[in-house]
Amino acid sequence: MDDCPQQTPLFTFGVIADIQYADIDDGYNYSRTRRRYYRSSLQLLRNAQESWSESAVKPDFILQLGDIIDGFNKGRGASDRALDSVLREFNSSPVEVHHVWGNHEFYNFSRGALLSSKLNTTVHTDESLRGAQPDSDVYAYHFSPFPGFTFVVLDAYDVSLLGREESSAQYKDAMSLIKQYNNNEDLNCPPASVSEALQRRFTMFNGGFSKDQLDWLHTVLRSADEKQERVTIVCHLPIHPYSTDPICLAWNFDKLLAIIRSHSSVVCFMAGHDHDGGYHCDNETGVHHVTFEGVIETPPDSSAFGTVSVYEDRMVLKGSGRIKDRVIHFRGCQRDADDRAK
Repeated sequence: MDDCPQQTPLFTFGVIADIQYADIDDGYNYSRTRRRYYRSSLQLLRNAQESWSESAVKPDFILQLGDIIDGFNKGRGASDRALDSVLREFNSSPVEVHHVWGNHEFYNFSRGALLSSKLNTTVHTDESLRGAQPDSDVYAYHFSPFPGFTFVVLDAYDVSLLGREESSAQYKDAMSLIKQYNNNEDLNCPPASVSEALQRRFTMFNGGFSKDQLDWLHTVLRSADEKQERVTIVCHLPIHPYSTDPICLAWNFDKLLAIIRSHSSVVCFMAGHDHDGGYHCDNETGVHHVTFEGVIETPPDSSAFGTVSVYEDRMVLKGSGRIKDRVIHFRGCQRDADDRAK
């Protein structure tokens, strides 16, 4: 891939998803169709850290897209120990890490515990939803690593059965929603008899975004529009049906897509959760939806992480192992580049 090597990026960052570390032997996914390498995922993270630290242009920060440790740790009483092991690897370099929360975070910890843990990286923020609404327990914030660029971290389990007390109104509302589409006794099993494939997303391991979070995002993007900033949104759950298997989509992905489509500032949406990864460029908006392959299903002799170099007109993703190289042109810039080439 020709990446105009004579140019120096404005800034660079690393991306890694679905590490799901546990000190247990290899196993399989829920449907027993894919092997999972629980113990060696820690070594793959270590390899990624070494690659980033040895690169000529070191990342300014790292995006960890959720599911940092596996839910199996909870039953073994090893959640804290496993998390400490993974964070020790991240702390081996001074690079700032932004942690996204996925379903496995909530298998291991309560929402309150996560908010008081080292996985709460709102300390690196310009503004959080909780700062705007002190009574909120939603983990959503934004930060600016470089003038003219904003990153927004979203909480995909704001509306969810996970991380909510069964007696709470949030839990009851989420149960009411999922039961409209999924009548299985095991709600981790997707609805089988559906005419619409997208309805398979209504499982317990997914979630969605509350009106408060969507309203907050609308305000953040409106400000970015006015400032003509480039916005990248990061989240555990994918939100574009063409960027993932439908079973991995956020419950109300359509509402979030509608907000993104009403703003000019968003250039990219990055997610994890679907361990096979995916990609789609929305022709309507020019927004790139990148779903990153998961470390947990990556063989020990391979890798799954990316390094993104950001320029005025594009982001260049250099993938390692299962992650593909991609050039993410900002809307309008590809046309401009084509015109200059004529």
